[in-house]
Amino acid sequence: MTHSLTMQLLPGDYAVCRLNADAGLPRWATSSPLFCVMRTGDELSVMCPEPNVPEDIELAERGWRLFRLEGPFEFGLTGVLASVLVPLAEAGVGIFTISTYDTDYVLVKSDQIGLARDALIGAGHHLK
Repeated sequence: MTHSLTMQLLPGDYAVCRLNADAGLPRWATSSPLFCVMRTGDELSVMCPEPNVPEDIELAERGWRLFRLEGPFEFGLTGVLASVLVPLAEAGVGIFTISTYDTDYVLVKSDQIGLARDALIGAGHHLK
């Protein structure tokens, strides 16, 4: 199923970091209104504004921008992310995604924003 979605490109650059699985939750990771933290047995991953990440964090992928899909979406609704990710993949745009209860966020590297916008608009999505 194809969806025509509305999404907003949020301001600012973000980073995705990998810390050791047993690392404590750093204050810098949670000191902004928008962040995501995920712990598994293998790692602690953090997504937060790039300026918050200390320079000594070795495993930090910097230079991401966020598209926020306008939700909320019903849990039974299928193909929402696919309708965004397939056009981006076909355009050669790398992504990182985060889902919340209400919506989804798609991160795209800053140097691919123009390509991503063109692909999303070409697929029938609306950008704010």
